[in-house]
Amino acid sequence: MIGILGKKLGMTQIFTDDGKAIPVTVVEVGPCPIVQVKTREKDGYEAVKIGFSEVEKEKRVNKPTAGVFKKAGTKPYRILKEFPMGNLKVGDLVTVERFGKGDAVSVTGISKGKGFQGVMKRHNYAGGPGSHGSMFNRAPGSIGASSFPSRVWKNKGLPGHMGSESITVKNLTIVDVKVDQNLLMIKGAVPGATGSYVEIRKED
Repeated sequence: MIGILGKKLGMTQIFTDDGKAIPVTVVEVGPCPIVQVKTREKDGYEAVKIGFSEVEKEKRVNKPTAGVFKKAGTKPYRILKEFPMGNLKVGDLVTVERFGKGDAVSVTGISKGKGFQGVMKRHNYAGGPGSHGSMFNRAPGSIGASSFPSRVWKNKGLPGHMGSESITVKNLTIVDVKVDQNLLMIKGAVPGATGSYVEIRKED
């Protein structure tokens, strides 16, 4: 699996040769250095750990993580992630050149936080009549009968915290690659807010 880390910059559009506009999300990716290599003999599995977004002040990195960077001889990075990529060693760079136009990718990111939301926004409840004094507009309604089951069913959709969770969107298409600027133009719904970090994996 080929994977890389990036930062979501925002959206724009690309025009095809026949004049069609394609909405794309611009993601700044890499170059991501290999800071650690996991082996089956030592760790029980094979993978590489890559870093992204340099940390300006080394004191902001905890001691165990700082030891990984010191051993690798690299600068400290804000984001670290393991990918099951082989034939790589510490110090190698994973760059945007590993991706091409038309590649299908999966993107993982933290969705936008919505705070505390009611059932209509969080679970798409229909709500009640909006007029004639029904007094039942955006409330969840009855959540359980009296005699049976005498409790609220598990997984009942109720108000609560919405968003700010890990989301993976699969089968997105790379429309363009800007190698000199380390940019990927991805068609589709890339999760996360502008400025958030994402993981991009090339699908087989």
